[in-house]
Amino acid sequence: MSTPTMRAVVQDAFGGPEVLRVADVPRPEPLPTEVLVRVRAAGVNPVDWKTRSGSGMAGVLGAPPFVLGWDVSGVVEEVGFGVTTLRPGDEVYGMPWFPRQAGGYAEYVTAPARQFARKPARLDHEEAAAVPLAALTAWQALVDTAGLQAGQRVLVHAAAGGVGHLAVQFARHLGATVVGTARAERHAWLTELGAEQVIDHTTARFEDEAGKVDVVLDLVGDDHDRTATRSLGVLRPGGLLVAVPAGVSPELRAAADESGVRTSPFLVEPDAPALTRVAELIDAGDVRVAVEDVFPLDRAADAHTRGETGRTRGKLVLRVAP
Repeated sequence: MSTPTMRAVVQDAFGGPEVLRVADVPRPEPLPTEVLVRVRAAGVNPVDWKTRSGSGMAGVLGAPPFVLGWDVSGVVEEVGFGVTTLRPGDEVYGMPWFPRQAGGYAEYVTAPARQFARKPARLDHEEAAAVPLAALTAWQALVDTAGLQAGQRVLVHAAAGGVGHLAVQFARHLGATVVGTARAERHAWLTELGAEQVIDHTTARFEDEAGKVDVVLDLVGDDHDRTATRSLGVLRPGGLLVAVPAGVSPELRAAADESGVRTSPFLVEPDAPALTRVAELIDAGDVRVAVEDVFPLDRAADAHTRGETGRTRGKLVLRVAP
């Protein structure tokens, strides 16, 4: 009996977008407590192109070949023994297995049932696929790591990006005052999403404009214009910098200690309860999801090329199945 196959975007070597190709690979089978999800759409994230090139989560995945992708939205096809929370036909979304390989750029994925949540009812699969990794990063960083409270001020760097635009809305929902950095053409939109102040980082120094804040959500890092280190200066005494893309270097930690502020590295985790809460906020109309463009699966390389410009508003998505 032949093994069922599926289409997936694979890479056989580290490199540029051109290493991505569509191929037939074995279809996974769910183990006990796992579900098989037919993927309708897959989100594209910065960690994807970083990993493709040999950084990002490459140290976790090891050498190619592998299949990228952690954001998925789709329909439960099969359930393994012991699964009681989901059944075939359920529409779900999730960020399974991160930072291990999930293989989201494919027609099917398997993962523990409790790493998926029912997708927001008001979103189609392409919109829902844009949510998990970005939303969980923003939610876990602000709620679980920073403990953001009503009345506090938070500075969100790269506020117009996939994580940033959701972080603005979550912070606003929590009752915080939101300051963001973004290019001028994004300011009106971010104000609609709930930012009280938006700073054009290409024409002004945010530390001269932001005032004092309780929390900085840094989605840029020190590799670009020393954003993380400069952010220490806008924190109130005891304030917290959550450093997402590059973590906390010994130099950054020492500078924070000298300034009387705190730092925290961060790496997002699968979190179905948080995704359930995010879905509630989306279905209530309290949070909007921005998808800049949708690419067919066989144009994954084009999606990576677009993403690496750093100029997207919200998220990029792959359409895996109609």
